[in-house]
Amino acid sequence: VQLQASGGGLVQPGGSLRLSCAASGFTLSDIAIGWFRQAPGKEREGVLCSYPNGTITYYEDSAKGRFTISRDNANKEVYLQMDSLKPGDTAIYYCASAATWHCPNPREYNYWGRGTQVTVSS
Repeated sequence: VQLQASGGGLVQPGGSLRLSCAASGFTLSDIAIGWFRQAPGKEREGVLCSYPNGTITYYEDSAKGRFTISRDNANKEVYLQMDSLKPGDTAIYYCASAATWHCPNPREYNYWGRGTQVTVSS
């Protein structure tokens, strides 16, 4: 199982960014994919997760109404659309999987990709 996040960068407050997660080594249409982030000096936290059918579970309340996930299962890509970004969203973002169909407790994820840096600053 391999996951690779990309698409990070510098964005101004209030702006938008879309991250991509390329998945390989499993059938993406069978697997839930989560997005996590780790800000400087803080522990990694779960942000949200997508079930195979596209249903989303939010781990982080601040992401509700601003972040959403879309999937292209055929091309094995998962996207994190982030709108109305705030400086507090600055972090390294990771996609991850527990190799299961449901969105588990964030501590149960065991497949991680390399992260991508998102910086929200004016």
